[in-house]
Amino acid sequence: MHKEFLMGNEAIALGALAAGVDLVSGYPGTPSTEVLETAARRNPGNVYVEWSVNEKAAMETAAGAAYTGAYTMVTMKQVGLNVACDPLMSLEYIGVKGAMVVMVADDPGPISSQTEQDTRTFAMFSKIPVFDPSSVSEAYQMIQEAFAFSHKYNTPVIFRATTRVDHGYESIDILDPEEYSTHDIEGFVKDPSKWVIFPRLSVKNHALIEKRNAELKNVFSEYARNCIHPACGAYCDSKKAVASHGANYMYTMDILKKDSRPAVLRIATPFPFPEKLAVEFLQDKEEVLCIEELDPVIERALTYVCGKYSLKTKILGKLTGNITPSGENSIDSVSGALADFLEDESIRTTSQELPTAPALPVRPPVLCAGCPHRASFYAVKQAMKGRKTLYAGDIGCYTLGNAQPLDMCDTCLCMGAGINMAQGIGHIEPDTKCFAFVGDSTFFASGITGTVNAFYNQADMTLVVLDNSTTAMTGHQPHPGTGRTVMGQVVEKVSIEKILKAIGLKTVETADPLDLPAAIETVKRTADEPGVKAIIFRSPCIALSKPSARANVSTKNCTGCRKCIRELGCPALTVKDGKALIDAAQCTGCMLCAKVCPFGAIEGEEGGGRK
Repeated sequence: MHKEFLMGNEAIALGALAAGVDLVSGYPGTPSTEVLETAARRNPGNVYVEWSVNEKAAMETAAGAAYTGAYTMVTMKQVGLNVACDPLMSLEYIGVKGAMVVMVADDPGPISSQTEQDTRTFAMFSKIPVFDPSSVSEAYQMIQEAFAFSHKYNTPVIFRATTRVDHGYESIDILDPEEYSTHDIEGFVKDPSKWVIFPRLSVKNHALIEKRNAELKNVFSEYARNCIHPACGAYCDSKKAVASHGANYMYTMDILKKDSRPAVLRIATPFPFPEKLAVEFLQDKEEVLCIEELDPVIERALTYVCGKYSLKTKILGKLTGNITPSGENSIDSVSGALADFLEDESIRTTSQELPTAPALPVRPPVLCAGCPHRASFYAVKQAMKGRKTLYAGDIGCYTLGNAQPLDMCDTCLCMGAGINMAQGIGHIEPDTKCFAFVGDSTFFASGITGTVNAFYNQADMTLVVLDNSTTAMTGHQPHPGTGRTVMGQVVEKVSIEKILKAIGLKTVETADPLDLPAAIETVKRTADEPGVKAIIFRSPCIALSKPSARANVSTKNCTGCRKCIRELGCPALTVKDGKALIDAAQCTGCMLCAKVCPFGAIEGEEGGGRK
């Protein structure tokens, strides 16, 4: 055993390796991404790791391996669970032979997601046990316990961490590789009565699931991480108490004084809820404040327990307005709620009393300087000037095309949805030229089915694949079009062109968006073709293709018209003394601005241009 300073996601991965995991699959998405990356990087050599094409594929891959008796883990963020829930709901009825942990990273805030979903609520809906860690060190230990529970009860379990645990850091003790757990893998044993889901099997197994979860209520009441911290000091005789979970539990314990605090119930397994422990906690309490995010899971569970056991305790929290109903809690918001509840101003954090800091400048997310997507959007915009158009966006770097001055993202719902939404709008408004933008990674993840649907149902739309040869927004993970895997294997690239042509598309154009005149002409030529047609704008992400030289402005030729700034919105372009100025620290030498300048005032350095 040795000590390391680890990010929460690194600790989760190393905990899984310590538990003896045999296979890890997943799809990248903040704040979960580093779990799988760490599993690949710290692989002791006997673990199979893959970035799957999407969360559904990852879930099914992990499930198949778990049918053999292997220990598996699948990783995703909370919206990725939506994609994976179809197989997971059925898998709960089938069960597993080895062990399977579904690591889901929730994103209160949300900081980098479309929605604020609470996976604890999904666990109740799906009837799957869920583990909810509070810290980095606990995440390392708890995921090992999650594997043990999964194996013992032959069920997938959910390991639900949040951004503050995933991206927090702590110095913790971890096992050396030679200390990792090992287990035998029996292999897949054919048994249709067990592995083939039919209504009769589902009815039988549903009854067994309910019986198991009733048992787990008692088991989890004895689980050491579900615990009651007794009242002490001035609160020894207090009839008020607090219940919490996850990072909020850490906030609560940090705020309350160690030698004088009310009783605190910590819930580490919100489903099945540790009912027996809750009854013990509530027996002599008049009021309990539930501090949690995002859904009132603990609050509802304690309210139910009070009703079931005829307890008079008043349960407070989100439903009563004592805790904000949405968004991420903070040390300040938790201390304020505790101070109001306990009528103790001494525990309200002092940061609320500090002088107000000056407002920070607004810094909206934008496409990077030199991003080829900027050129792609600009080419389409110029080609379709004066025409009624619809630009359906998608999830990824290209979502940032919505920002001014590009303004090229009219809709954005979820991964892959833009392709189908463009079809829907086009069917109702046939006079609208509908474009759907999708990235190369997203095309493989969830764009192919929408394209098939468009071709089959005779839609009239233009698919624009923005191929920058990586999964850029989540950290440049490989995908089927990159020709490499997370384990370092060099494999044959999957061709987007061949897929589109195999579907049946007659018009599939490939263009370099940084060759602006040719790109504009490609769009004009393609958009008026009937039916479904596709343009692949292919140019590498600037993180993959470094500049050899940069652009500069000739102050003699620059008239100060600011067209380059007004039309492109590149962060490397600014103004000084009424003239355009290029920030050499940001410029990548893409030379798009030079093609836009009407006065030839922007030039490249000798040998310039992107390599």
